[in-house]
Amino acid sequence: MLSRGPDDTAGSREALDGRESKMSEHVTVPWVRGRKRRDGAEPLVMITAYDEPWARLVDAAGVDLILVGDTLAEIVLGYEDTLSVDVEQMAHHVGAVARARPRALVVGDLPWMSYHTEIFGAVRNAARLVRAGAGAVKLEGGRRRLAVVRAIIDAEIPVMAHLGLTPQSVHAMGGYKVQGRQLSEAEELVADAVALEQAGCFAIVLEGVPDVVADRVTAEVAVPTIGIGAGAGCDGQVLVLHDLLGLSKGPVPKFVRKYADVGTIVTEAVLQYAADVRAGSFPSDAESYHGSSALREALSMLS
Repeated sequence: MLSRGPDDTAGSREALDGRESKMSEHVTVPWVRGRKRRDGAEPLVMITAYDEPWARLVDAAGVDLILVGDTLAEIVLGYEDTLSVDVEQMAHHVGAVARARPRALVVGDLPWMSYHTEIFGAVRNAARLVRAGAGAVKLEGGRRRLAVVRAIIDAEIPVMAHLGLTPQSVHAMGGYKVQGRQLSEAEELVADAVALEQAGCFAIVLEGVPDVVADRVTAEVAVPTIGIGAGAGCDGQVLVLHDLLGLSKGPVPKFVRKYADVGTIVTEAVLQYAADVRAGSFPSDAESYHGSSALREALSMLS
């Protein structure tokens, strides 16, 4: 909470809902951990970004968290799934986002096979993302990841969990399918969430699960849930930036709301640029640097 001077009263300090502090200071893990809607907090806003310009723009919009997601593979690098990026690539893009110096908390995704084989390597990979500029890391999976989660947290690196439709498990799941439709699956998901909270995770992403399941998870854990295709009952929401801006190739999931058609704007702008170049109207005199008449004359005398 921000100090308002020596004449503050307890009542006036309690009246601050955290927004003033949030907008003037860097968002921290403890602040995020306390943002449960049932306690009166407004929903958290998380969005992806993969480089400095986009991080600067989304941070200016006042988002709470910027996720440098392994969706980098599909959105920026053109791969078919998220399995094709490694820690080096993730660290590179985390660093680019961090150089925007955002107020938002930067969360770096641990990519596939960077935390699946042995604990020491997982901690080292998490540290690489932190050294690049992340304030926390995110990883997928439930109770089977508890040992890794505890080890990373023991290394003083905050961990955000990710449950439900976990894209790194696309082959095991048989595709990108909604998870938790059956009661037994929903019970497992709730148990995973509780275990991850107890292990020390400060927030949990819930992707591609029925809204009633997400509601139950949100009620069962004391840390905030952040939904993506998980209904409106979570403590926050996250979307892929390129999806909501109309920049993604191909169809987007049903849970995406497109807020702008930036792709069309970009294409039309480049079409106009190309037409101006071909017509000889770009660059104009006003868009060119001009030499002196003496220089023009001297150049004309060159053989």
